[in-house]
Amino acid sequence: MSRGKELRIGVIGAGGRGSLAHHAHQPDEGARLVAAVDVKPAVLDAWQEKFGRDTFVTDDYRKLLARDDVEAVFVCSPDYLHEEHAVAALQAGKHVYLEKPMAITIAGCDRILQAAYEKKLKLYLGHNMRHMAFVQKMKELIDSGAIGEVRTGWCRHFVAYGCDAYFKTWHADRTRSTGLLLQKAAHDIDVLHWLCGGYTVRTNAMGNLSVYNRITDRHAPDEYGDNSWHKENWPPLSQKQLNPIIDVEDLSMMHMQLDNGVLCSYQQCHYTPDSWRNYTIIGTEGRIENFNDYPAKGEAVVALWNQRCDYKAHGDVQYRISVDEGSHGGADPKIVAEFVRYVREGGKILTSPIAARNSVAAGCQATESIRNGGIPLDIPPVPEELAEYFNADLAK
Repeated sequence: MSRGKELRIGVIGAGGRGSLAHHAHQPDEGARLVAAVDVKPAVLDAWQEKFGRDTFVTDDYRKLLARDDVEAVFVCSPDYLHEEHAVAALQAGKHVYLEKPMAITIAGCDRILQAAYEKKLKLYLGHNMRHMAFVQKMKELIDSGAIGEVRTGWCRHFVAYGCDAYFKTWHADRTRSTGLLLQKAAHDIDVLHWLCGGYTVRTNAMGNLSVYNRITDRHAPDEYGDNSWHKENWPPLSQKQLNPIIDVEDLSMMHMQLDNGVLCSYQQCHYTPDSWRNYTIIGTEGRIENFNDYPAKGEAVVALWNQRCDYKAHGDVQYRISVDEGSHGGADPKIVAEFVRYVREGGKILTSPIAARNSVAAGCQATESIRNGGIPLDIPPVPEELAEYFNADLAK
């Protein structure tokens, strides 16, 4: 679109994660939020209070997509609606910002890719961790050769808020999420792929539902669980009012063989007392590791070991990560700004629909492996013409 023309944006799923789109409302810089969809009247009322009573609101996403004055759409609805909403938006001729995970099945992801390819529209995926300062520092060190040739990557994910966020809501129902190796791990799989320079071609996994299935206190099926954080909700078995259906794993461990020969592993636990991600990337000449993944909550450090030694807790070099303003350690305003620029001007982007699809594919196959005795499963490849089309805009 023309650089001088105002970009008019709608949001499907204006509550919850839909607040991310607020960063796009920059009328003085040529971008404006003009329409919103949500099933909760209170959310739509708050939207109009913030963006103007003349903005369009509805509980039917089809009515928003029918509007000619909406050129781009943020899809921030629940995961199980991503495919439906993204495909409909693309078929209606709208550019799409799609929150992660891309969809809850591999086939769903591929259907979204095909719709964007056929319409030749911008499809941008919300993998905001690629914009987090500590991840970018790790990528910078790897690309500079600081650890030589990458040979393996590990991620441990401690999720203290797991019960509140995932086991009191629809996430606990596999028909709506597939599993948390998809929903929650989509970020981490994508980061491991990015840092290690490849995509998973084969995976196997183990996991189980070992704690939250033991809690019998459940809310009614027609109620939405209270997913807010409360420090007093401890220890895990003291939690109350969980989702009536719980059939996803609260503990998962997966192995990944990448297409470049790198081997990766990922571990996720939803009943730890602390919350953070720890990545370790090891190469032929050293390794890097992060401590704290959220600078806004305190100091974060990326440590580099590149000299032979015995135990050295702090590494040979430490890189202290500064605090950026904005949600998710400053990543949200950055990723939204990149989307707006991408739609208005084109150019290269850090996120990738192909990478997003491949993180979902790895998570889906790992989940299938867990539920079938840990068998190894291959990842079906993206059709070559789609990979070439979408990778053309990916920053190297």
